[in-house]
Amino acid sequence: MLALLMRPLPLLIPAIAVLLLVPVFAADQPPPPYTLTEVWSPIPPVVTTPASGVPSDAIVLFDGKNLDAWEPAVPGGHPWKIEDGAMVIIPTAAPARPTDQRTKQSFGDVQLHLEFRTPAEVKGEGQGRGNSGVFFMGLYELQILDSDHNPTYVNGQNASVYKEHAPLVNASRGPGEWQTYDAVFIAPRFAADGTLLKPARMTVFHNGVLVQYDVALTGPTPNGPTYNQPKLPPYEAHAAKLPLLLQDHRNPNAFRNIWVRELTLPETK
Repeated sequence: MLALLMRPLPLLIPAIAVLLLVPVFAADQPPPPYTLTEVWSPIPPVVTTPASGVPSDAIVLFDGKNLDAWEPAVPGGHPWKIEDGAMVIIPTAAPARPTDQRTKQSFGDVQLHLEFRTPAEVKGEGQGRGNSGVFFMGLYELQILDSDHNPTYVNGQNASVYKEHAPLVNASRGPGEWQTYDAVFIAPRFAADGTLLKPARMTVFHNGVLVQYDVALTGPTPNGPTYNQPKLPPYEAHAAKLPLLLQDHRNPNAFRNIWVRELTLPETK
């Protein structure tokens, strides 16, 4: 301590602060009861969060510069285009199969940030207006739709977990306006024999508003012209990590500022 007192004041203050932060008790005295509820380790890792950027531990999937993280989901399909810093769908005319785009990297549990824009020129109605979607693991869809004064079935409107959960509120902006999704997706868990142990779960903020809260998914999203059943498809065991997918639903929607954080969560029974 004498050495500390002899140091210049600017060096002394941090040292004293450290001493004050660490509880010290006499060897022959038990710690105060309140310390029994204090947890000092493990120390959470530090993630820097710039005011107008992405978290330091995020994986940037699109920053307006290139499509290096993406590939057509259909072999031989065409990539989308970059226009004014946005990734824009090049709609595929029927009867050709739409060209969805998927990430080259696979993911399981993630936090996703994504900004999207439906076309400023309104065409069509219902599901034919600004339709797209983001599919976690390529299987579980968070719907994208122009839901500004556009009636449709509520479990298919913007920010719905398609055909499963309607959003708590309609927080949609108008056609041609940028919107945001901030979502947490927890992948399903399967036993070694393929039995479902835990369903997938999703929490979503749409334009900063909570629209899905920890909803459980009954299975993969029914999608495509071949699915014409009155019931939703059941789970089938799949890999723990799979690519994210953005849907081409024949509308020139645009995307920007896409990043994910891979999550490592404590497993609960």
